[in-house]
Amino acid sequence: MSDRASPATDPLVPPTDVQRAVLVVIIDAASPVPPFEQLRAQLARQIQDRTLAVGTRLPTIRHLAADLGLAVNTVGRAYRELEEAGLIETRRRAGSFVSAAGEQGRERARRAAAEYAAVINSVGIDAGEAIRIVQAALTSATAAPAPA
Repeated sequence: MSDRASPATDPLVPPTDVQRAVLVVIIDAASPVPPFEQLRAQLARQIQDRTLAVGTRLPTIRHLAADLGLAVNTVGRAYRELEEAGLIETRRRAGSFVSAAGEQGRERARRAAAEYAAVINSVGIDAGEAIRIVQAALTSATAAPAPA
């Protein structure tokens, strides 16, 4: 047991501004999906559904790798891809944090949806057909390879 005081055990120690992440991640070794992709997808989902709030500090790559029984490079790759997608940001010596850019992406999608709804209304397409158009576009977007 540690002798260091924490905000939870000592009212004289002020709480920090940074939330630490409590991650629930399950890596299925039998899955055909590579472990880095399982990790990336689960963290992305937790960020997008706000289970991991903006500003939440993520575990270090080494710590998470040890916890999950994965190679450091595997966790590093997942973090790099999340950073490239704008979902997390890494600050020198401070660690990796959930980025506000993910929230900006959600707002961009809301604006695009509102614009789409206005177009659909202006051309007289009913809501059911509009949804089928969106579903087809989403299906073709996920089936298409990512641009290089």
